[in-house]
Amino acid sequence: MSVSRVAYRYAQALLDLSTEQNSLDKVKADMMQLSTVCKESKEFATLLSSPIVDSKKKTEIFSAIFESKIEKISLDFMNLILKNSREDILRQIADAFINLYKKSKNIMDVTVISATKLDDKTRATIEAKIKANFEGTIELTEKIDPALIGGFIVRIDDQQIDASIASQLSNLKNILLN
Repeated sequence: MSVSRVAYRYAQALLDLSTEQNSLDKVKADMMQLSTVCKESKEFATLLSSPIVDSKKKTEIFSAIFESKIEKISLDFMNLILKNSREDILRQIADAFINLYKKSKNIMDVTVISATKLDDKTRATIEAKIKANFEGTIELTEKIDPALIGGFIVRIDDQQIDASIASQLSNLKNILLN
């Protein structure tokens, strides 16, 4: 079974349990914190994948790091993952949980990449266009890429709308060369 499928199953089980115990939003915050720690701390990621450190020691470390900062359900879940020797996919589980949470709450990730920082009017216009075509809540993330020259790229899940000057120039170049 692939890692992503295993991570998805654990994440789905945690989602169901946290929904049942009315702590879905708190567990989501815990999984976001866990995902951030895994991404930002190379030492923590190394600990998770290390076969040298035994499960008991990892459980002690997790308790020391997270016990006072996260919900009991989240800590118990992490301990179960450690008990089942699946700590190497803990980050994937946390990310899968966040994705499942967003899907259950109908939250859509939208990334806008532009050459310069968007002004409020342009941002509002883009959001309005997206909301007109999609249902749900939008979480807009802005990124700046000067290589675009002008315009923007909008990414909505697996769709992309490229309205950048760099893309238009590239298309024009291809047309002229062919």
